[in-house]
Amino acid sequence: MSFLRGSTNYVWCTTSVLGKGATGAVFQGVNKNNGEPVAVKTFNQLSHMRPVDVQMREFEVLKKVKHENIVKLLAIEEEQDSRGKVIVMELCTGGSLFNILDDPENTYGLQEEEFLLVLEHLTAGMKHLRDNNLVHRDLKPGNIMKFICDDGRTIYKLTDFGAARELEEDQQFMSLYGTEEYLHPDMYERAVLRKPVGKTFGATVDLWSIGVTLYHVATGNLPFRPYGGRKNKETMYYITTKKASGVISGSQAADNGPIEWCRELPKSCQLSAGLKKLITPILAGILEVDSQLIWSFDKFFSEVTNTLSKKVVHLFYINKMQSLRIYVHPSEKYEQLQKLIIEQTEVLADKQILLFKQSLLAEELKSAMSTTSYPITEFMNPVFLYSKENNNVALISEGDIPKFPSFPNIISVETDASLAKVACSVGHVCKRRVEKLSRSSKLTHDSIYVFTKVIIKELGRLIIRCSHTKELIKYADKLVDAVYRGQMGVHRVMGLKTVVTSNEMKDDLESSQKEFMNVSSVVQQLYERYASDKSLLREEWECNTKSVTCPFEARSPAKGQTLVERLRESWQHLLRDRATRPLTYNDEQFHVLERIKIKETGQRIKTLLENEVQPAVSQLAECLADWYKMAQTVYQQAEILECEINAYLEKLNDFTNKLCDNDLTFYDRLTNISRVICTANSKHGGRVKAQETKKHRTILNDIKSVEEEVKSLLNGNSALVHEVHNLTIGNLLNEENSLSKSK
Repeated sequence: MSFLRGSTNYVWCTTSVLGKGATGAVFQGVNKNNGEPVAVKTFNQLSHMRPVDVQMREFEVLKKVKHENIVKLLAIEEEQDSRGKVIVMELCTGGSLFNILDDPENTYGLQEEEFLLVLEHLTAGMKHLRDNNLVHRDLKPGNIMKFICDDGRTIYKLTDFGAARELEEDQQFMSLYGTEEYLHPDMYERAVLRKPVGKTFGATVDLWSIGVTLYHVATGNLPFRPYGGRKNKETMYYITTKKASGVISGSQAADNGPIEWCRELPKSCQLSAGLKKLITPILAGILEVDSQLIWSFDKFFSEVTNTLSKKVVHLFYINKMQSLRIYVHPSEKYEQLQKLIIEQTEVLADKQILLFKQSLLAEELKSAMSTTSYPITEFMNPVFLYSKENNNVALISEGDIPKFPSFPNIISVETDASLAKVACSVGHVCKRRVEKLSRSSKLTHDSIYVFTKVIIKELGRLIIRCSHTKELIKYADKLVDAVYRGQMGVHRVMGLKTVVTSNEMKDDLESSQKEFMNVSSVVQQLYERYASDKSLLREEWECNTKSVTCPFEARSPAKGQTLVERLRESWQHLLRDRATRPLTYNDEQFHVLERIKIKETGQRIKTLLENEVQPAVSQLAECLADWYKMAQTVYQQAEILECEINAYLEKLNDFTNKLCDNDLTFYDRLTNISRVICTANSKHGGRVKAQETKKHRTILNDIKSVEEEVKSLLNGNSALVHEVHNLTIGNLLNEENSLSKSK
């Protein structure tokens, strides 16, 4: 019997099965003309028993839809032997999403990046269907295929349009299609429970199926799970119809037991807290039984688009040594980022120390700027979050690792293959935990380096500000002397009896100068202690962590990966044994060895996690707690000193303004005196002695000279004040480097 089948341009083998359904099967084939691999869908006798218009519907739908996220139709041909129609489509070598979820690696759902890819592509494909007034009616992971492009990109595509039909938004239909776990409850009632209800269905039944599919993709489980699974149909219907609005899952742990309802995604789910917050309302909106409450397609598309448009800011929260993802919309400001950080960490905005690379994040992002200008962060290049008020370090408990299964004494190829799959699943959990803790260790070391650099930079900036402030004090001191000399000169020559207030102000300046010199002295001490080559911050960390192994540097993630690959090899071996039973004596001996290998490998990866990685990270957390207190104290001292410098600069600015006002007042009085002298000269004419007139003119010229000196000093002082208040980070860094070299 030949297994080869063919049409005019394609040939396929019936042993190369890609998938089977109620009405037909899909085989891998090849184009006779160019050797291109394809997928060929054939139809069985049951399919041919359907009305002709129903049989033709899938062909018509495929001809109508053309979209990147829908499997491409290549041809519709006739099989040479049976003359039956076959559909030739592009081959999706990544397999179906159902098979991907069935892999032990994805027991608890897909990882975040892959989930978002599924969400994006599934939504885009569905939008194209709705734009063409089509309903799919059999949406499920088995009908979503993974296509691998030539450039390595992954594209998920909708397939199997055997149940699809045209349907306007407000139209209804009565025919029943779909897979029962993904069916809308109203369709489930008629199709599965066989109840004679006269309900009609709208396009929103696809939304329910999308909700179940997305929950399955996110968690690895169906959202509604009665005890006993598919056979417990009445309980399944009860769970889906009696759940409260907003509930996204319900499960039953025992026969006739209570239903455990949940409004949140499970903790075991691999999605981050930031993404869960966005996905949960979407699931709640489309998993509504009530037709008045379920979202419209427009609402669904809009919310998904909004979610996918958000930018991910990777954050490492040092107090918990925890990697977080903050999803920020491009239109939201820096303050909104801080609010989102509060939601996940409870660190208030004014207590957040956000560091990126070797700077404060706020130095690169101004509050008025949008997140579109944010630097690109990555998992291993995140923004670091320290707290100004909390220096406690507490590792987040990830919960217990699932137990590795034990093989029974009696060999059963069926049972052994199932247990090997469970072992692989647990192995992947251990591997991910090893990777997570190892990254936390590496990022902790990185964050220490960054925070130390920032503190050194801040202390260097304070040194420079102190230096500039001292220059200002010199200008102010010269200004006081110039004003004082001018006023005293006039007093002596003209015999004025007014009080010379500039002398009192000189005393005030000297008094405040002493206060500033104390601040400057403290800044210098901090700089020498924590920002010099022998920085206590560096020495303390290096000393405390000298004996602590970093799992990341010890390549623990690579070890975990190797051990998981060994588990998978053994699982594949036992799968082959299940497919080729009964086993020969030799095959049985190798089968036993693979069981032993799984047990030993499982113990090794568990030991790697529990005896090597976890203790090392816990020890690192203890070292971090001690160092954190010191670094936090120094950082806060630097902030306080900066405030004191700013306060002194304000005080100095007020002083110079007051001195200027005093001098202007004196100058106005002097002008009046000059006017009186001139008037006296005009009245008395020749009676005023020529030498007295000459004397007064000399005095006025001297005063004018003093005033010019004061004016020059004021201009210099004003320029320096402006310079101090507008120092840029770049200038400060340059001056800091020069300062370091000179020391």
